[in-house]
Amino acid sequence: MSTVRDIKARSSKTEQAISQYIDSLETVLRTLDAVDLEHFATQLLKLQKSGNTLYICGNGGSAANALHIANDFTFGINPQGSALRVEALPANSSVLTCLGNDIGYENIFSHQLKVKGKPGDLLLVLSGSGNSKNIINALEAANSIGIKTVGILGFQGGLAKPLLDLCFHFVIDDMQVAEDTQLVVGHLLMKILKEKLQEQ
Repeated sequence: MSTVRDIKARSSKTEQAISQYIDSLETVLRTLDAVDLEHFATQLLKLQKSGNTLYICGNGGSAANALHIANDFTFGINPQGSALRVEALPANSSVLTCLGNDIGYENIFSHQLKVKGKPGDLLLVLSGSGNSKNIINALEAANSIGIKTVGILGFQGGLAKPLLDLCFHFVIDDMQVAEDTQLVVGHLLMKILKEKLQEQ
């Protein structure tokens, strides 16, 4: 049976873990460049006016974040209708399992871009390490097509960083914090875009 001392000791460790996590997230978010954020928002507004498409991809938790951001950009920035043409590449399980089975998991995003993408579109990659082969292949495919690339990366940026036109790099060796930064950037962009569209 746990004693009051045991419970207090566990509670103290939990409080310490919470404090460390919040401090880590706040520290990396303080490095976010407002100029880069404004530049990306401007690119997205141009995308909205031209009718081009924003593609988003990531793996695991980043895949879930890709779907979340796609939802925000489809509806959240303008509930009345004229938002962004956006597609989360991890969203269709039939496509993913087909491509993964037939041509390899490393090609599940790049093949979709080769089929759907066109010059003037934009690719946003979400990755903790920046080293996933399917992310690298997607960036290389985008670059060959003429699709501008943006990334939200953690850790040391990996192989993806030098392939990007614009990079939000949060230097943090913690996958959960790295994934949190993806949603924070996405939510900030949603608010910026919503405000700018209302001004038009």
